[in-house]
Amino acid sequence: MKFDTPAGQNPIDRLKVVGQPTDRIDGKYKTTGTAPYAYERHDVTPSQAYGYVLGAGIAKGGIRGMDTSIARTAPGVLAIVTTLETPRMERGTMNTAYLFGGDQVQHYHQAIAVVVAETFEQARAASFLITVDYTPETGKFDLAAEAKSAKPVKGDSGEGSGGNGEERVGDFEGAFAKAQVTFDEIYATADESHAMMEPHATVAAWEGDKVTLWTSNQMITWAHESMAKILGIPKANVRIDSPYVGGGFGGKLFVRADAVLAALGAKAAGRPVKVALTRPLIANNTTHRPATIQRVRIGATKDGTITAIAHESTSGNLPDGDPETAVSQTKLLYAGANRLTAMKLALLDLPEGNAMRAPGEAPGLMVLEVAMDEMAEKLGIDPVEFRVRNDTQVDPHAPDRRFSHRDLVGCLKLGADRFGWAKRNAKPGSLRDGQWLVGVGVASAFRNNMVMKSGARVRLDEQGTVTVETDMTDIGTGTYTIIAQTAAEMMGVPLDKVVVRLGDSDFPASAGSGGQWGANSSTSGVYAACVKLREAVAQRLGINSADAVFEDGQVRSGNRGVPLGEAAQGGLTVEDTIEFGELSKTYQQSTFGAHFVEVGVDVHTAEIRVRRMLAVCAAGRILNPKSARSQVIGGMTMGVGAALMEELAVDTKRGFFANHDLAGYEVPVHADIPHQDVIFLDEVDPISSPMKAKGVGELGICGVSAAVANAVYNATGIRVREYPLTLDKFLDRMPDAA
Repeated sequence: MKFDTPAGQNPIDRLKVVGQPTDRIDGKYKTTGTAPYAYERHDVTPSQAYGYVLGAGIAKGGIRGMDTSIARTAPGVLAIVTTLETPRMERGTMNTAYLFGGDQVQHYHQAIAVVVAETFEQARAASFLITVDYTPETGKFDLAAEAKSAKPVKGDSGEGSGGNGEERVGDFEGAFAKAQVTFDEIYATADESHAMMEPHATVAAWEGDKVTLWTSNQMITWAHESMAKILGIPKANVRIDSPYVGGGFGGKLFVRADAVLAALGAKAAGRPVKVALTRPLIANNTTHRPATIQRVRIGATKDGTITAIAHESTSGNLPDGDPETAVSQTKLLYAGANRLTAMKLALLDLPEGNAMRAPGEAPGLMVLEVAMDEMAEKLGIDPVEFRVRNDTQVDPHAPDRRFSHRDLVGCLKLGADRFGWAKRNAKPGSLRDGQWLVGVGVASAFRNNMVMKSGARVRLDEQGTVTVETDMTDIGTGTYTIIAQTAAEMMGVPLDKVVVRLGDSDFPASAGSGGQWGANSSTSGVYAACVKLREAVAQRLGINSADAVFEDGQVRSGNRGVPLGEAAQGGLTVEDTIEFGELSKTYQQSTFGAHFVEVGVDVHTAEIRVRRMLAVCAAGRILNPKSARSQVIGGMTMGVGAALMEELAVDTKRGFFANHDLAGYEVPVHADIPHQDVIFLDEVDPISSPMKAKGVGELGICGVSAAVANAVYNATGIRVREYPLTLDKFLDRMPDAA
C-alpha cells in the first residue's frame, strides 16, 4: 500500500479498540517471568555452552601476541576464538567500530577473544588466563581538550535529526549585533550509558552452514543484514529471533559483539553457545550518548521577539562516526529570521558514540531550553510567555513548508494551567518549605516524526482468529498490544481473537523499534495487510469490499451478515507493506510537548529532590493511552537521570569509562521519582499515516532535564550550565541556611 495522500475516514476512526487504554496482552508473561528473553532461551536448542567475551585492556594500539595455551587447558573449556586468528570482519549496518578481528584496538574493551566452556564460571575463569602482549599508542580521550581543533561536519542520527556542518538563514551575526537584548553562554552535557535492564545477549546455533541467533535486538532487518555481512554468508543462511527485548533505548539498534562472538564461538565449539555482555562491556564495548559542549546565542527585541538565534555543538567520536546532532531542534522549534546552527566533531579514541533515546534532541534541548529561560529572565518575560511569543507554524528554514500539525502553544498553556504555573514566584531563591528551597521550571519538548516502510502478514482461520506476523519488536513499549488493537479494529474482532507474533526475520520486514517511528509505522503496516485481508474476505463472500462492515466477529453487507470464520474455509493469508510517499517533503512532521517540574533543594546539603512532574504531549492519535503514558513517564525518568546523576566518568589517561557498572553509574530509582502526570492532547494527524498517529516515546525525554535545571535555578538562584547538576556544583554557592 502506498501512502502518498492525507488519510481520509477509515475503519481505525471507529476507535472501538484503537485509542482505548488497554492492558498489555504480554503483561501476564512478563509479570510471571515466562516471557522468553534472549539469555533465557533454554528450550530453543539443546546442550548450550557458555561464552565469555574478553575486552581489550588498552584504548588504542595493537596486539603483538596472545598466549591462550593455559586457558585452553582450563577446566570445561571447549574453544577459544581470538582476534589474531580472525581477519578483521566487516562492520554491520551503522556500526562505527569494528566488532571483532585483526590486531588493531580502536577503543577500550573492544572484543579480542571469546572463551567457550561448559559453564559461565569456567569460561570467565579461563578468560583471565589469556596473556595479551599489547603495543599501546597515545590516544585522544578528553573532549574539552580536543574541542578546540574540532571541525564542522555533516551528521545524521538516523532518527530524523542531522544536517550539514553549518547551516544559515539570513544574517545571524548582523542581526545579533543589532539586537536590543542578547544572550551568549556555553553549556556541557555528559557522556551517558543506556543502562538497560537486560544486557546484550545472544544464543547462537549452527545447522550446517546456517545459523540462528536468538538475541536481544531492536531492529531485526538491520540485524539480519548485518550478521550476513559480518559472517560473510548469504542472508538466507541467517535467522534472527527476538520476540522480547528487555530495554534498548538505542543501544540495541545495531548488532554488537555478543551476537558476533556467540556465532563464532558456536562454530568453533561445534555446539550452541550463549553470550551475555557484562556491565563493563555494555558501557565500553557497545555504544553510548556522546558528551557535548554547546554554545547558544539569542538576540531579541525588548518585547521578546527573537531576531537572531544560533546553536553550535561539539561532540567526539571515533573516525567514521557521526557527531551528536544536538542542534537539530533549534532549526524548527522557534521563529526567528536570522539563524545559525553548527555541528563540530572531535576525533576521540573512546568507545563508539551512537544513538541513545532521542539522539540529538535530548541533549540539544537540555541546553536550548535552559538558554530560553535565561533569555526570558534578561527580558523580564515569563518563560512560558516567551516561548509562546516565538511559536511558528512553518519551518523557519523553509517558510513555505508548514507543519502538518503543531500545537506547542496548546501544550504550554494547558500545562501551565494544570501545574499551577501562575502561582510561581519569579524571584529565584524566594520560596522555602522548611529546610527545602522550592522552585518550578518549564521546558518545551520537540521530536521529529519519522515514518518507515513496514510490512506484515495476516492470517484468518475458520474459527475467526486473526494472526499477525511481522519482524517488529517489543522493547517494553507495548508493541504486541497496539498491533493487536489495530488488527482487532480493522477486522471487527475482540482482542482475544488476535494472535501477534513478533521479532523473527522469517516474518515480513517492519520498521523496527527506534526513533519513535515504531508504533506508527508498524501499525500502519498491519493496517495495510488488514485492508488486503478485508478485500480477500469480501471477494470470497461475493460482496463489495467498500460496502462491507467488519464488526462483532461478522462481515455485514446490507441485510446479510456472515461470521468472519466462514469466509476463511481452508484459511486466508495475505501480506502487504505500507510505503510512505512524499508527504514528509511537503509538510514538516514533528511532535511537541511541554514539561513542568517542581524541585526541592536542601538548603544545608544542596541535595536536589524532584517533587512533581507534568508532561503535556501533542503527538497525533494516541493508539493506547495506557502504554503511551508508560513510555512518556519512562522518558521523564530518564530525563531526571540526565539532569541530576547520569555521567560516564572518562579516565582521560587510559581512555575508558571508569564507572562502568550499575554501582558506579547512577540511574534514578523509585525513591527519586515522585508523582508524574501525563496529558495527551486530543488530536489526529492525517498527514502522518493512515493511523493518524505519530511517535511519542522519545518525546517524553526531550526537554525534561532543562525543566529540572530551570526549577533548580528558580529554587536556588544558582545557574549551573554543566550537567549533571550534582550537589558539589552548588554547595559553595548556596544561600545561608538561616
